[in-house]
Amino acid sequence: MVSETGSDHANAPGDEAAVGTAPGTGNRAAPAPGGGSAPGAADDAASEPGDETPDSAPRTSVWLDRRAPSRSRRTESPAGLDRNRITEASVRLLDADGLARFSMRRLAAELDVTAMSLYWYVDTKDDLLELALDAVYAEITPPREDAAWQDRLRELARSYRELLVRHIWISPLAGTFLNIGPNAMLFSYAVQDIVRATGLPLERQTGALSAAFQFVYGFGTVEGHFKARCDATGLTQDEYYRQAMGTIRAQPHMRRITEASDELMAARGGDTVEEMRERDFVYALDIVVAGIEAVRDRSGAPAR
Repeated sequence: MVSETGSDHANAPGDEAAVGTAPGTGNRAAPAPGGGSAPGAADDAASEPGDETPDSAPRTSVWLDRRAPSRSRRTESPAGLDRNRITEASVRLLDADGLARFSMRRLAAELDVTAMSLYWYVDTKDDLLELALDAVYAEITPPREDAAWQDRLRELARSYRELLVRHIWISPLAGTFLNIGPNAMLFSYAVQDIVRATGLPLERQTGALSAAFQFVYGFGTVEGHFKARCDATGLTQDEYYRQAMGTIRAQPHMRRITEASDELMAARGGDTVEEMRERDFVYALDIVVAGIEAVRDRSGAPAR
């Protein structure tokens, strides 16, 4: 579908599951210059004290940094505030306002505290983004332990896709941070367990993991951003699609492309955008599963 495959698609970063990070994640070795904000996150808090990295030492992950927050404290730790509450508020703000508008000042206002109070618990805004990212991984439904690996893969892939659509801000963050928090690691282990159960030779397993979950990462990212764009315009997905396709069809130089597209859409099946998308997702996963089975069978290794 033209509207679903345009500029909203984020590039899926390389998979790092071999070292334990979650599928569809990148490997960030150091914060971005000028304050460590994640790529794509416009730092409207650039003038806020504390959004900058406190020292020049490279920081790889909030999960690897065992130091106490290093800033000098001017106030006592505010009553009723803790890291879990701050993380929950961060997720709410990111869902409501998006990654570009997230800042320490907005978060402090949400919690009704001063911005400096947050630095009792974190050193940087990056820390909060990394904590929020790991927190939402807890929403992924674990696959059934007694199911065949094919069904487990489909269940986990669907839950991951739904997460990416529900929290569209996690796509760029998943490619920015190490993703070695407890919830991301549980997800990674679940994926690796499924791939091991396929019976693929060890040297083929990371490729199979990438084929399945990099696909889901890209599919969920596009779907989430398309849905968000529709919501922002006040149109349903079907209305937005019809409007977009009507505009394209009105361009004479696009006629050959739209005619081919119409034929493809008719063969695709489904009466709504969501039905068409669902058919594509299911069929694409079937292709991935069939490919894994074919490679395994050629290798002569049995599934476990």
